[in-house]
Amino acid sequence: MALAELGEPNRALELAREGEKLLAELATQGVVDYQGPTYRILGVASLRLGRVDDARRLCEHALELCLHRPGEEASTQRVLGDIATDAACFDAERGEAHYRKALALAEPRGMRPVIAHCHLGLGKLYRCTRGRQEAREHLSAATTLYRDMGMTYWLEKAEAEVQEIG
Repeated sequence: MALAELGEPNRALELAREGEKLLAELATQGVVDYQGPTYRILGVASLRLGRVDDARRLCEHALELCLHRPGEEASTQRVLGDIATDAACFDAERGEAHYRKALALAEPRGMRPVIAHCHLGLGKLYRCTRGRQEAREHLSAATTLYRDMGMTYWLEKAEAEVQEIG
């Protein structure tokens, strides 16, 4: 995932494929520790690499593995929201449903980074579908949370989205 973020797509893709292969091999050997977060991380890397179908497949598998783990489900639902609202396969209804489910799971658990990411996702989504006011409300929530948590990388992204609204 880090290599995908740093703009090294070839190496990131190579490692993502190796990681998925390793997870499959471990499962066939009966070495099955909880693998949901690893599949989700591979899904995020795939999304960053523009491999939306792989991202969806990996995160849907992660979701299957995180039953009875609401925190992990919240994180995975949030990523599925990002996937659904990616330009390559934009589905506003599905994206909103994933973000709302993630918020419902994350808020009672105080999962502030997940909550902030959901608000950012909803703000971007509503900018395209519902209008400025709803988008601004969610982006404001995201920027406040990012600022409070010192998440400057994401704060800059959220502030850029606010600027897009005008």
